[in-house]
Parts: sequence; structure tokens; C-alpha cells
Amino acid sequence: MARQERAIRTRRTILEAAAAVFDERGYTSATIGEILDRAGVTKGALYFHFGSKEELAVGVFEEQLAIALPPQSSKLQELVDSGLVMARRLRSEPLVRASVGLALDQGAMDLDRTPAFRMWIDQNTQLLAEAKAHGELLQHVDVAETAELLVGSFSGVQLLSQLRCQRQDLERRVVVLFEHFLPSITVPAVLARLDISVDRAERLLEQVRTEEGRAVAVQASVPSVPAVPSVSSGA
Repeated sequence: MARQERAIRTRRTILEAAAAVFDERGYTSATIGEILDRAGVTKGALYFHFGSKEELAVGVFEEQLAIALPPQSSKLQELVDSGLVMARRLRSEPLVRASVGLALDQGAMDLDRTPAFRMWIDQNTQLLAEAKAHGELLQHVDVAETAELLVGSFSGVQLLSQLRCQRQDLERRVVVLFEHFLPSITVPAVLARLDISVDRAERLLEQVRTEEGRAVAVQASVPSVPAVPSVSSGA
């Protein structure tokens, strides 16, 4: 277990270092050597987790969605929650900022940036499909087209916020996006129940942190089982 935890920490350290270097230098100019220096790990440790610079970039991409939010009775509320939390994490987590920066890096000609958008679109498509199955969406809504439109709109909104004020108003801009977007796809009775408030993301993240803390406490309270020595048969 201790070895597994060390491996998880090492992988996270490498990802954070790669994200910082990608953010500062751009994907094309970043080198494995710079990432190794920033992470303070050996080349063997890096290549144990990631086979190439492109695999590192995909690992950074995956951090956009690497958080489990509390389930809700409404799938559209879960869609809203994912967007609001993404906005909050973009402001507070360098790894998520680097992920979005990589996805939008026009100079990264040798990097396939489609996985970043595909993962995000697929997540939204699934939530919208479940929402439609539960009767939350208007009949005319095409879930695949709607998912792509939402991802494209969010990308533009966050870029504008970055250029205007380093994303300091991003949560408010995403709330405005949802206020305009949701009435065109949502059944009125469901729309009236959705929480699209600016502070919802922080409340959700606090809930996630509390639940993670409880899980760690429970794990720490479980006594370890001593290894049973092997018994060798006599000759």
C-alpha cells in the first residue's frame, strides 16, 4: 500500500511539473529535461508513468475532469455543477489551467489536442443524454450538438475572462452563460429548480474536501494486518 501511495504521489508531482513547464514554455518548447528538473525525479520514474511528452500532455488533459462531484437528483444540475466547478478550478488550480492552456495552444502543431475536447464533450453528452431520458430536456434538443456547443461556448468565455482579468470573474461569466443557454434546452419545471449561483462551486468543493477528509480518517483508523510468515516444508 505504501508503495502504491508513493507511486500516486510521484505521478502527481510529475504532472504538476509538466503542467508548469507547458504553461510557461508552451508544449513545443518544453523539454523532458526541464520537466525532470522541475519535478525532481529520475528519468526512469518519469518513463515508468509516462512513455512520452505527448502522454504527459494527455495526463494533464485528464486533470480537467479528474474530480468526482456529489451526485444530484437532476442530471442537468450535475451538468451545471461540472461547469461551475471547472470555472472555480481554473482560477485556483495550476494543473487545470495548464490543461486548458494546452488544449487551446495554437502553436502545439505536433500535439493532438482533440482528446482534451473529446473527453469534455463526451462527459457533457452523457449527462445530457441521461437528462433527456429523465425528461429534463425539451424534445427538440440534440444532445451531441448541444454538448459541443456548450464546450465551445465555455472555452470562449474562459478565454475572454483570461484576457480581460486573468479569470477573476470567470464564475460570474459562466453563470451568465448558463442563464442564457439553459432556457433553450430545459423543461421549465426543471429549470426553476436548478441552482446556478456563483458560490455553488465553492460549496461543492468544500463538500468534496470534507468527504475526502472523512475517508482518510477512516482509512487511518483501520489497523494494518500483519503479514503471515511463510512456512517452508521440511526436506
